[in-house]
Amino acid sequence: MSRTLYFAVRCASFAAAFIGSQTASAYAAGFDIPTGASPSPLFGAQAFTQEMMLFEEFGTKPIPASTCPTCTPMPPTSGCGGAPATLAIDDFLKQTLNPAPTRMANTTGPNPWATMVGNCVKALPVSAGEGRPAGEWFAHQRWSEFPAKAYFQSAQTGARDNGGLRDAYQRHHFAVGEFKPGGLYYRGGTNKNTQVRLHPSMPVQQPNSVWTFDGTLPPKLLMARYGEPILFRHYNMLPVDPAANNGFGFHTISTHEHNGHNPAESDGYTSAYFFPGQYYDYHWPMILGGHDTINTAATDIRAGYPNGTGGIVKIRGDWRETMSTHWFHDHMLDYTAQNVYKGNAAMMNYYSAVDRGREGFQCNYANAANPNLCLPSGTGLDWGNRDYDVNLLIADKAWDSNGQLFFNIFNTDGFLGDRATVNWGYKPYFNVRARRYRFRMLNGSVSRYFKTAIVNQAGQRVPFYLVGNDGNIMQHAVPFPNAQSNDLPSQGIAERYDIVVDFKGMAPGTKLYFVNTLEHKDGKGPNREIPLSEILNGTYQGDPVVGKYMELRVVAYTGTDLSMDPADYVEGKKTMIPLPGFTSAELATARQRTFEFGRSGGSDNAPWTIKTDGGQGLNMDSHRVSAAPTKDTVEIWHLKNGGQGWSHPVHIHFEEGQILQRGGVAPPLWEKWARKDVYRIGNLPDSTASVDIAIRFREFMGTYMEHCHNTQHEDHAMLLRWDIRNPGSAIAIPTPVQTWEGTFYEPSFGLTASSGSGGSGGGN
Repeated sequence: MSRTLYFAVRCASFAAAFIGSQTASAYAAGFDIPTGASPSPLFGAQAFTQEMMLFEEFGTKPIPASTCPTCTPMPPTSGCGGAPATLAIDDFLKQTLNPAPTRMANTTGPNPWATMVGNCVKALPVSAGEGRPAGEWFAHQRWSEFPAKAYFQSAQTGARDNGGLRDAYQRHHFAVGEFKPGGLYYRGGTNKNTQVRLHPSMPVQQPNSVWTFDGTLPPKLLMARYGEPILFRHYNMLPVDPAANNGFGFHTISTHEHNGHNPAESDGYTSAYFFPGQYYDYHWPMILGGHDTINTAATDIRAGYPNGTGGIVKIRGDWRETMSTHWFHDHMLDYTAQNVYKGNAAMMNYYSAVDRGREGFQCNYANAANPNLCLPSGTGLDWGNRDYDVNLLIADKAWDSNGQLFFNIFNTDGFLGDRATVNWGYKPYFNVRARRYRFRMLNGSVSRYFKTAIVNQAGQRVPFYLVGNDGNIMQHAVPFPNAQSNDLPSQGIAERYDIVVDFKGMAPGTKLYFVNTLEHKDGKGPNREIPLSEILNGTYQGDPVVGKYMELRVVAYTGTDLSMDPADYVEGKKTMIPLPGFTSAELATARQRTFEFGRSGGSDNAPWTIKTDGGQGLNMDSHRVSAAPTKDTVEIWHLKNGGQGWSHPVHIHFEEGQILQRGGVAPPLWEKWARKDVYRIGNLPDSTASVDIAIRFREFMGTYMEHCHNTQHEDHAMLLRWDIRNPGSAIAIPTPVQTWEGTFYEPSFGLTASSGSGGSGGGN
């Protein structure tokens, strides 16, 4: 079945089920939430009656030194619309990495599901086991220079009970700190039998409703170290039949590590997707930006990673480029929103000499020999303690009358759910010790922005500090409340905020709440901030996701808090990670480009466009190169909102930028001291109509992307391609076209735009 025919079939069945389901009262109130559907039933579930799940680590293993002659191929699927048996999936993923990874895509072996594909879709005279585009264009860059030292493998597949597959891979082994017996987060020493459901009172999600890594919950976390290159083998065990999806989601996938300093072939290009039965080997070198030009002798102890026994292995690169909180997710052309919403999202923590994940050890007391910032974490492990370092995946969801996850595939403006979830749980509670915690907050929604206040039971704001913005620890911690804002800034889709909250001195049994104060009426973008008093006293009755979304319950702490005090790192005091910055000469000579995000020239099916350097508004064409910066240069990119009340969280792949101006003036405190990879443009005070950023391009080349991270806008089709090239090169990498039989390439072309702030020729 072609993708066009598939879409027509699914639209017809979806329309019959859901047209007219939006309630008249919701329309009268002006709120289309959930988008195009009736309220999601709660099945008797009450807020704050289930404990929040903590992330489950993927766990990494050393790259095997030899092949595995006894390893078996990917297990067969149960039918056109099914997946392999759950025990067979676990047994397969327990095997060692086999076949060995290769620099170019491995096309020597066939797709192990070729026979099933032939029965269900079309006969395959030829096929390949690896779905990475074949040949040199998508061969791994600098493969022998950064050989993978560790690997993990996972399968994207339908919802199933957790069989304990990864219990042995947890760094704490359920035996250290708060994860050991008697600890606050000990849960019997296993994640086995965890079901895929949003609350114990709600139905279990069916295999075609939710597609996650491993097909299981808790959500997954990769713990990685700088200087230890990683090979991620991602298997596609989704249904062969594209219509076996409960109304949304597509069975081809592409994985983007957001925003890793990774070569283009491992960045998850939207057209470099792979099919059921195949795998894709992603090679993440785990190097610091500036590897080729800064600290090339690897003498700076701040540029390094923990060795596991109390030491630091020094590496090349600029320690100021150290990153911390990432995530990876699907980037399938036209289906990113549906696939991410359906479960294709995981978090990733980077560990380094300065962000070790171990407090009370070699802490940074203005001594260059002690680079560790000692952010809240724990002490039991040499690195990567998670006792007091907590990942939060915050997202709005909706479900149908049967309790199965729901998505409106007709909507092009933005999809909004009507229920708040944290780590896939509906309004959970979470126990915290009376000490400092680090929360790594990811907005994992499709179209919804959040703005978070933290309050106690009396409705009073609780102070906290912002220490990380997107993937980067900031130069200075920012206290909240402050002169510019009482609460966290608006958090666009894909933005991450790392905050430190101190519960010291709070009596056991004290309850606190994370509260969303940002109202939406539809998927255009946030409408307004609601006064906290109106939310807490119950007078506000509008957007159902405005309000408390997580409860924190304080438990006594008898230990010693050895973590850093962020008050010591505010502006005027010590620094955490200084901004790399740009020289005045670099900024004066930088090539400038302008990208305007709007609806100019769009169609009903693809209304979203991007203007480059004053040219026409254009939809996504994966063959078109809209910008081609030269390797080892600095550019200034101007991001502009096309107006009409829309908002766009703009994401630029691969490199972080530094905001020079927001709305024509200096950026606010939380952006002044930060590097970013998502830039909000919109109609809120902290999301102005324009952002000007400086950005540097280094180490790798190839094809990357820029897009709106309201993924419904991205899919319809606010997405463009840009390439990094060698100086003097005008070669555009051919565009891969993926088929069940393999890859063929089509010519790419450069954009010729009218003269604008960036000059002429956006593709140059």
